[in-house]
Parts: sequence; structure tokens; C-alpha cells
Amino acid sequence: MRANTSPKVEFLTCIHPAQILSYNKMLGQLQDAGNTTTLAHYLKLLESAYLLSGLEAFRWGRKTRRGSSPKLILWNNALVNAVAGQTFDKARDDPAWWGRIVENAVGAHILNGLSDISWQGFYWRDQGREVDFVVKTPRDTWAIEVKSGASAFSDTTGLDAFKRNYPEARPFIVGQAGMGLEDFFSTEPSDLFG
Repeated sequence: MRANTSPKVEFLTCIHPAQILSYNKMLGQLQDAGNTTTLAHYLKLLESAYLLSGLEAFRWGRKTRRGSSPKLILWNNALVNAVAGQTFDKARDDPAWWGRIVENAVGAHILNGLSDISWQGFYWRDQGREVDFVVKTPRDTWAIEVKSGASAFSDTTGLDAFKRNYPEARPFIVGQAGMGLEDFFSTEPSDLFG
């Protein structure tokens, strides 16, 4: 295993926060990355160091198929901001980028806050509909949608589709039309979902 490859994976994650990125696409953007098995191993190593996670797709009652595209979440948004080099105002004026860094911050807060209890974190996507995070605790399954901009204010098609497929899941919206970002970040995830 080459020691100089994992920082490249981390850098790639910094420019694609909170995005679902296939292993093949990652291979295309990295030199000397090896193969998809090697990349999956690097993601696990970086997760064990509390740097980033490659969340798997959620499948109730079935194992996630091996090699599903991971959703990349950095455990500290400062890494994203350091690599992006944008001012706050410039980031705020770009709705797509702002949405990704807010979503990554929510994911990082969940990962950091629930790492000591028996839980699992996923994302869900089906036919273009998506739920940003799925948190499975010993008692409940939570479908978490992040709303960071006015255009996404009323769009809950992903959450609605998830609830149709998994009616026992508990919906939770962070941001507009739900728990405000400031309140969410000041509350321990274990108090919300534990």
C-alpha cells in the first residue's frame, strides 16, 4: 500500500463534500490510486482516523451491495473550507456549493455525535429521489433531509418516497421548514436520534 495515496483521496473528498461519487469516478480523478478495492480500503482507514466517511446506500433488510457508490462526508468542515479557499460571502452566493457544505456540516455533526453509540449512518437514493442521511439506531430509523436554501424549502419528494418505502422510519428536516441549523448544531445528535 502506498502511503502517499490516501491524502489524494482526502483532497478529492474536500472538493466533493456530501456528494455520492462512484469508485470508478474517483479512480479517474486520482493517479496511482490502485483499484476500487484499494479505494474502499483507504476510505475505511480515513474513517478510522475520524477524517472522512464514505456512507453506503441504505437497504432495509438487505446487505448493501458491495461496491455501491459512497457518499463522501468529511468529519470537519474546516478541511473543505481550507481547500476551497472561498470567502463566506462567495460560498453563500453559490447555492449548489453552499448546499453541499451545509449538508457536509450536518453529516459531520451526526458522525461526530453518534460515534459512541450503537448506530449506523447511510444515505438513500432511488430513481433520482434522495434522502441526505439515514440514521439507524437500536430503536428507530431516521430519514434526515437537509434544507439549506429557499429553492429547496418545500421539496420533500425524497423524504416522501422514503416514507412510502419505509413507513416505520421517522422523518427529520434540518434547516428551513425543520429544525434550524443553529439549533441542530447546538444539540447533541445522541439527544435527537439516540
